[in-house]
Amino acid sequence: MSMRIALGHIDTYDDRTAAFARQLGLTSVQLHAPSNLPSDAGYWTYPDLRALQDRCARDGLTIEGLENVPAAHFDKIQRGAAGRDEQIENYQRTIRNMARAGIFLLGYHFITTYVWRTDMRAVGRGGARVTAFDLADVGAGNALASYKLTPSEPIEPPITAEQMWANYQYFLDAVLPVAEEAGVRLALHPDDPPVDAPLGGAARIFTTPAALREGHRRANGSPAWGLNLCLGTVSEMDGHRSVDEVIDFFGRANAISYVHFRDVNGTVPAFTECFLGEGNLDPAAVMARLASVGFDGFIIDDHTPAMTDDLDTWGDTSSAAYCSRGRAHAIGYLQGILTACGRMRAGRES
Repeated sequence: MSMRIALGHIDTYDDRTAAFARQLGLTSVQLHAPSNLPSDAGYWTYPDLRALQDRCARDGLTIEGLENVPAAHFDKIQRGAAGRDEQIENYQRTIRNMARAGIFLLGYHFITTYVWRTDMRAVGRGGARVTAFDLADVGAGNALASYKLTPSEPIEPPITAEQMWANYQYFLDAVLPVAEEAGVRLALHPDDPPVDAPLGGAARIFTTPAALREGHRRANGSPAWGLNLCLGTVSEMDGHRSVDEVIDFFGRANAISYVHFRDVNGTVPAFTECFLGEGNLDPAAVMARLASVGFDGFIIDDHTPAMTDDLDTWGDTSSAAYCSRGRAHAIGYLQGILTACGRMRAGRES
């Protein structure tokens, strides 16, 4: 297959979502811990996965992959807490059931307290609402907002970086052999925000290109290990330089599973999310670089600004991140770049 755009970050797949994807001219989707998959068993069952696969097919859409099992299926694994072996056994069941249902990609993160921001409604271009992070606000004791999960109290006792690396290795050793046997690839998301300072009582370990390479090294060459290249998170590290470094290393290693395409203004310790084309990155240059290293996976939009009327008509009205107008703008922007890149490549080859 060739590089393509899919509709991602779907928390609930329904008729509205299917229509939105088709209106944008998309033929595939990626689902994020979808509510369509009951979680009572502690893992995703084959009948539920098959039913979801079949429903998408009836709508003319294919499932590129799934991303993030529910937090209650994974939190003990990340924290090295009592009960993690049971969660790992259930994660292995999920992997096998996905393969049986014909779904062969599972994204995950190793951020114990998920994605953090200090402002969920910062003002962006033209009054659009965006998210922002400033480590100074954390140091000042200001309350933090999170896209998904913010513990009311910090983790006690705190989890060190050494413990997090040990927990990650334990996870890899247990699940990679199962994923290899099933033919499922597991794709790691970098830590967002990529700061070394603990947030919520837990250290963050995937905060630099070097740390991502270490994660890859610890997989010992397993073909089941991949990277979910979140360009926004990597841009938060060191802008274009860190993005180019990660694309070059992981692209040439055939280890980029898929791409979250977004950007920010600024780098850690402070940054603000923004529209594509006004941040740290040159989106066309990034797309061309992905093509140059042979990436042939799918790309999804990510954390788009909320535009006029977005917050009143789509999603969570308390925050900006996944809104229909902002998403349509980002996807159209990416479709245009991808079409232009394809024509330039065809012109060089003719």
